[in-house]
Amino acid sequence: MNRTLTQYTAADRPLTDLLSTVPAAAWADPSPCEGWSAADVVGHLVAAQREFLGTHGVDLGPAPDVATGPAAAWRAHADAVARALADDAVPAREFEGFFGPTTVGAAFLQFYVWDMLVHRWDLARAAGVDAGLTAEELDRIEEGAESFGPALYMDGICRTAVDAPADAPREARVLARLGRAA
Repeated sequence: MNRTLTQYTAADRPLTDLLSTVPAAAWADPSPCEGWSAADVVGHLVAAQREFLGTHGVDLGPAPDVATGPAAAWRAHADAVARALADDAVPAREFEGFFGPTTVGAAFLQFYVWDMLVHRWDLARAAGVDAGLTAEELDRIEEGAESFGPALYMDGICRTAVDAPADAPREARVLARLGRAA
């Protein structure tokens, strides 16, 4: 297993577990992402990953229907992504990225796997459950935010940071940097 697939799988496991526990009625509940329901967050994750991989020559097949079952759609999507990433040639593909020369694997890890961690928190908040983010995952969220620099606050990425009390739990402080109030 290559590094991209390993890290994708590690981020997918708790996300899939969380999605399997979301009650049917909670999919329409608002998420911390302004204007998005919990189902919309899953739709964003699926669409963003499909668009990125498709732009780099990866055919994931037909898109799953998030509207009829967000958790099942995510599982089908994640399985297709894992199969694609298992081909070592996919993560190794080079291209000129936003931050300069990179590979599909490096960009996928930097943004799309990072996005899975952040949106796992959003989905947990929408469903009223704990995201279960580990210290390692919080490190990754912080490192990812740092790697984006000012681009973190570009339209469509994160809202401007919000204040969190100095004595707030680490998760609240990390997510506040991404414009999320815990």
